[in-house]
Amino acid sequence: MKILVAGKGGVGKTTVSALLAHILADEGYSVLCLDADSVPNLAQSLGIPYEKALEIVPLSRNEELAEERTGARPGSGWGVIFSLTPKVDDLVDKYGIRIRPNLSLVVVGSIEQPKEGCMCPSIALARAFLTHVLLKEKDIVIVDSEAGAEVFGRGLAEKFDIMICVAEPTLKSLMIARKLLRMGRELNISKLLLVINKVRNTMEASQLYGKVFSSDTIPYCTISFDENVVKVDNLGLGVDSIPKESAVYRDAMVLAKRILSLKRKSKAG
Repeated sequence: MKILVAGKGGVGKTTVSALLAHILADEGYSVLCLDADSVPNLAQSLGIPYEKALEIVPLSRNEELAEERTGARPGSGWGVIFSLTPKVDDLVDKYGIRIRPNLSLVVVGSIEQPKEGCMCPSIALARAFLTHVLLKEKDIVIVDSEAGAEVFGRGLAEKFDIMICVAEPTLKSLMIARKLLRMGRELNISKLLLVINKVRNTMEASQLYGKVFSSDTIPYCTISFDENVVKVDNLGLGVDSIPKESAVYRDAMVLAKRILSLKRKSKAG
């Protein structure tokens, strides 16, 4: 199963990604997390100490690796010929960070091309790696991404089984989420799911959902606001340090079951 977790900055998509990863690993699944955000911080949320997380070099910024695999060093200038199909099938083993026996992380970094439109060797390497994982990887793959799905483009985005869009329980945040989910639909992602995060009042969140998504049929889940998330983050700990009886962990477990149910229905169909 390939899961894309998207949402504007600050809504908690990285926390949701990390919670799902640990819960699905607890259930016995093999989980591979990819941090494809331009400001990657999934490592800390998964439980890697802050100092060690700072030392991780994303694939899209690893100039030595890009040169080795594509034949050109980033920043070489216009007209440089390099491979758009570099060898990437060994990168999970070489650059993957083992969080638990059945949970790993690869920090990919941003795969978005420069606004000028040219693709540099580092971005070519990162995109080739992501394509390989989505096509070949047999584990559950969770991609913590940039805000929307449009950076993946048609053809790659549709390899995801589920797009989860995380939003806060505010009108503005839900309006943005609706736009992002429509982008996912246009890119042929098969299943869409809204997660309303940091919820203090379930009834109010439900009413806002009904107001914003009145003409859509996108299912949603809520995750409660929980001081435990702030506490473990300020202590430099991962979400696996949050008590499993806490509200946020309980709600995330419901979300994980919902995702597995969507996948089963997709197979049955």
